[in-house]
Amino acid sequence: MDFGLSEEQELLQETVRGFAQNECPTTRLRELFDAGTGHDPALWSGLVEMGIAGLIVPEEQGGAGMELLDLALVAELLGEFAVPGPFLGHSLAALGVTLVADPAQREAILPGLADGSQIATVALQESAFGFAPGEWTAKIEGDRVSGTKAIVPSAGQADRFLVGLQGGRLAWVDAKGEGVRIEPVEGVDRTRPISTVHFAGAPASLLGGDEASAWRLLDAASVLLAADAFGAASKLIDLDVAYSLSREQFGQPIAQFQAIKHTIARIATDIEPARALFWYAAHAWDHLPEESARAASVAKAHLTDRAMDAARQSVELHGGYGFTWECEVQMWFKRIMFDRSCLGTPDRHRERTAELGGY
Repeated sequence: MDFGLSEEQELLQETVRGFAQNECPTTRLRELFDAGTGHDPALWSGLVEMGIAGLIVPEEQGGAGMELLDLALVAELLGEFAVPGPFLGHSLAALGVTLVADPAQREAILPGLADGSQIATVALQESAFGFAPGEWTAKIEGDRVSGTKAIVPSAGQADRFLVGLQGGRLAWVDAKGEGVRIEPVEGVDRTRPISTVHFAGAPASLLGGDEASAWRLLDAASVLLAADAFGAASKLIDLDVAYSLSREQFGQPIAQFQAIKHTIARIATDIEPARALFWYAAHAWDHLPEESARAASVAKAHLTDRAMDAARQSVELHGGYGFTWECEVQMWFKRIMFDRSCLGTPDRHRERTAELGGY
């Protein structure tokens, strides 16, 4: 059995890596991070031209019809380069529509998401802890949605929201329509801005769904967040190595000091083997539904925790400089913070893993 990537998947990653290296070097990332907008239309347009916006959209609706693993491989690279933009919310919105909408709704919505003419995002979480479908309180009466959603990614750039409702149902709402108020929140990750969104009788189209389908969407989100955290942690290892080779103490690079070598080696041995967690979780989502929920929560909990530990160690390896705004490490540290807390902390996902195992 081949546990590696296919040639097509390797080519996909090479293409995204080349784009990120050319279009979002650290100098450009720093400009965007300092600006705090978390969005560069040119970067998103480039990803759209590559087909990333429609990667998970079925072919009959104009997308590539690829699997969650392919999407996770893109998420890994976007995390590695901390590429700003609405990728996460847009991809999850497209996936949610595909999961629960009827054929007519899919035909009406998905082509615009696949070609990038519409930007969408998900409005699911209602508090720092209320991410589970059973905790959603937003409701629909007739064709009007009311409720408040927290930690909505890229709400300011979105044309449409996929909103989670009581019972795990999903609704499609015009982000710029009546009854919608977007309240930007100062988040730590300046590459993915968040907002609180208030719906006060906002016109909506009910797509359908239930708690089972809502959890399926959240499992996909967990995989993408785990992949992003893996990519960010991998980048931090590269930054640690480069800094240790350039920084000198007592007339020699600090890379020669045993404590530095051991710390970087420990970070690498914590992170690299964990790649298999999000690979397997993504594969299970598409092919092993009986295992996918547990695999997704395990990947989210373990990878974001290990990535956070890598981020803390990286700050310390950079010494006093590591605690400053000028140090590059902070951009990936804060990206990992977002991945760790969005849609369930590691503790919540470990609790879910135990529940799924009958404990």
